[in-house]
Amino acid sequence: MPTSEQTDAVTSGRRLAHPSVAEIRLETVLHALADPVRLTIVRELADGHADMACIAFDLPVSKSTTTHHFKVLREAGVIRQHYEGTSRMSRLREDDLEARFPGLLAAVLEGARRSARSPGPAA
Repeated sequence: MPTSEQTDAVTSGRRLAHPSVAEIRLETVLHALADPVRLTIVRELADGHADMACIAFDLPVSKSTTTHHFKVLREAGVIRQHYEGTSRMSRLREDDLEARFPGLLAAVLEGARRSARSPGPAA
């Protein structure tokens, strides 16, 4: 029986490639999370709703660059995306990342939150 995500992909006729849990690699995840824009996306997904449309993010980059950042996160296994009508919805793969690398996502998110709260270095 197909999952709801497979049904969404078949219904819309558009499929997006996602690595399986076993295919998620630590260095790829760390590379994806190293970019400030991508880290912002992940932080907002962690703090927001289960599924968020790509257009819901207020990012300081162009639409094409935003698309690139979402693709890097998806191909790294950090997010899962599917279509709802014409919107591409994104969801953080928290359970998959926790199964593969216990504590990694929580530590990265906590570090990002602390960094966002503390002032930058004095000039």
